[in-house]
Amino acid sequence: MFDFLDKYDVLGAFWTTVQLTLLSAVGSLVWGTLLAAMRVGPVPLMRGFGTAYVNTVRNIPLTVIILFAALGLKDTLNITLGSNVVDTSNFRLAVLGLTVYTSAFVCEAIRAGINTVPVGQAEAARAIGLSFTQVLGLVVLPQAFRAAVGPLTNVLIALTKNTTVAAAIGVAEAALLMKEMVENEAQLLLISAVIAFGFCCLTLPTGLILGWVGKKVAVKR
Repeated sequence: MFDFLDKYDVLGAFWTTVQLTLLSAVGSLVWGTLLAAMRVGPVPLMRGFGTAYVNTVRNIPLTVIILFAALGLKDTLNITLGSNVVDTSNFRLAVLGLTVYTSAFVCEAIRAGINTVPVGQAEAARAIGLSFTQVLGLVVLPQAFRAAVGPLTNVLIALTKNTTVAAAIGVAEAALLMKEMVENEAQLLLISAVIAFGFCCLTLPTGLILGWVGKKVAVKR
């Protein structure tokens, strides 16, 4: 029944999906944390930038961002992110697009975590002479991350599924392989089942493990 799978590199396609997810997740966590710091910071210009970025990016379809990365940055501005190999360049541009998009949601998840930290703790930290950066890095963010594990898990699962959009610019991940398989084989239901099962294998353990971690590290109030 599944003999036709031997002709396709299914594991390789899902490995590309995993790479897209992990690299984009790291980039989104770093940039999203910086955005959250801007949004709660004391500088009006930075707060305005963070707010404008989040509200703008969240309302732009991910497909538009990915296509802009390929057509706008690569084809128009000739920005290839250090590689002239088409596949490598498209992969890096997909990671960039996913990072730009997902970081807006990471920012809001972390900002929600920051809002769970009692105001008195930040005030006490400032009272003993800590700067805003020290208060944020030493007092607020450690607790905010613990409170935001649940929302960040949802963002990570959504990111895993959003990697399928990278197929629009030719990145050889699971969705592009599925398209190729559907075009070549008369096995639509079986192909859909295989790809769906693959994504379940990626997302279900992620949700279960991080859900358990979230309960373990939750701040007791």
